[in-house]
Amino acid sequence: VQLVESGGGLVQAGGSLRLSCAASGFTLSTYDMAWHRQAPGKERELVAMITSGGVTTTFADSVKGRFAISRDIPKNTLYLQMNNLKPEDTAVYYCRRVWPASWGQGTQVTISS
Repeated sequence: VQLVESGGGLVQAGGSLRLSCAASGFTLSTYDMAWHRQAPGKERELVAMITSGGVTTTFADSVKGRFAISRDIPKNTLYLQMNNLKPEDTAVYYCRRVWPASWGQGTQVTISS
């Protein structure tokens, strides 16, 4: 099982980024999947989750209306579209298979004001 994130970077406030999480060793669409983030000095927090059926999505209050979670089944890839980014979105973003738990290595997102 492997999860590899990509797409992080440095953008100005108000900009957008799309994070990708390429899964291997399992079929991503048959599991609940999530994005988490961890800012310096803070605990890791849940940002968004999508259920295995793809019907239900959940978002942290701080990102509702700005972030979207989706997946490309043929590519076995999870995405996090982030719009109207704010400096407080700066963090390392991690992809996670919810259960059995498996984590990616993370990708850095930095938002400048």
